[in-house]
Amino acid sequence: MSMKNHNHQPAIRLQDLSKSFGDQKVLDRVGLEVARGETVTVLGRSGTGKSVMLKLIMGLQKADDGEIEINGEAINEMALDELNRVRKSVGFLFQQAALYDSLTVEENVAFPLRRHTGMQADERQARVRELLARVGMEAAMAKMPGDLSGGMKKRVGLARALALDPQIMLLDEPTAGLDPITASEINQLICELQEERRRSSSVVTHDMRSVEQVADRVCLLHEGRIIFAGTLEEMTASHQPFVAKFIGESRR
Repeated sequence: MSMKNHNHQPAIRLQDLSKSFGDQKVLDRVGLEVARGETVTVLGRSGTGKSVMLKLIMGLQKADDGEIEINGEAINEMALDELNRVRKSVGFLFQQAALYDSLTVEENVAFPLRRHTGMQADERQARVRELLARVGMEAAMAKMPGDLSGGMKKRVGLARALALDPQIMLLDEPTAGLDPITASEINQLICELQEERRRSSSVVTHDMRSVEQVADRVCLLHEGRIIFAGTLEEMTASHQPFVAKFIGESRR
């Protein structure tokens, strides 16, 4: 009997993943693998199911059909306590950073540590300080989310997503709504965080500049299916009509 080699398994594996909301089929038998240490960007127009795909991977929504594996473990039928165990190895950056408005920056980043670890208060504070310093936000520890700009919120969201030192990062539109310079800084930060730990990442975006900065591989989602998967160079050279159209539109 052959043992599964943990290191050769993809960090994330989706097979025949389908999801509908009413009559609308958002994902139609999607297959995707993210290797260990690899950053895969998922591109597509708004409303094409990119964010839904991340929520399915996190178990925040349930697939209608298909398989989802995280580090070789199938999560579809997992009980909640098992799912929570697997979730600890995954950091999630929500589209709007999704910070708790009533908590300070420090309390926001400490939230996963408070919930999932037995850390003492001083130990927790040291970890939060270290995380915020890592994303250039240490000076904002006592601020409320309402006092932060969009780019600052994304940085704090990244710090919170890193709190439990996850092996996998899922980033939903990390540069949406940001000016080009701030977006570029966030992309640079994402690259540095990847290299630090050889994390695996799936980044959902419609921003070609993000793809150029962070992606090892690109997937293009269209009408519920992945119609292209490959390197950015291969994508740019593709003669598929929708691929060319998408690149043209997003480079305007």
